[in-house]
Amino acid sequence: MKAMKPILIFCFLLGFASCQESSRTAGTSGSLNAIQDVMDAQQESWNRGDLEGFMQGYWKSDSLRFIGKRGITFGWQQTLDNYKKGYPDTNAMGRLQFTNISLEITGDSCAYVIGKWELFRTNDTLGGHYSLLWKNLNGMWLIVADHSS
Repeated sequence: MKAMKPILIFCFLLGFASCQESSRTAGTSGSLNAIQDVMDAQQESWNRGDLEGFMQGYWKSDSLRFIGKRGITFGWQQTLDNYKKGYPDTNAMGRLQFTNISLEITGDSCAYVIGKWELFRTNDTLGGHYSLLWKNLNGMWLIVADHSS
């Protein structure tokens, strides 16, 4: 029986460690799914012509950063205003498609997403890439910095 005790302890610890890893993986997986859900909702809002709905995926703060071809924009409202200027109607908006290349949880409440965007319009197709810094703020995953080109 004494020889069995270390083996039983080892098996218990091994099982406990695998449960811990499974729990951490499940948490990461849940966060990545939540981020993907936000991006899916953004894409759907855009494709309905709903810029305010699209912006719900962004941090509603003056500290939001959007970096595009014209430089950096600070603030949720200014970012929305720029979208409204650049895409004044559903024809200009076209149909948006996101393709995520990499989704990575970088800490307890941060994530980094790299991907490709395409905008299919009647007369042309636009596209580029994005890198998004996400934070979990009050239980919601939101974009706090967007670099799209």
